[in-house]
Amino acid sequence: MPVQTLFDYLEGGDSLEVFLEGFPTVSRELLIQVLEECKQLRLAQV
Repeated sequence: MPVQTLFDYLEGGDSLEVFLEGFPTVSRELLIQVLEECKQLRLAQV
């Protein structure tokens, strides 16, 4: 699952639940991990 697809869903106003319904092989834990890593990368840039 490309991370860009996740951000496209979120930018479109969809929830994580909607994303997970569309990608049942992706776990909620993986999504949280991806978002956490993105947050850490962003905070490192500040």
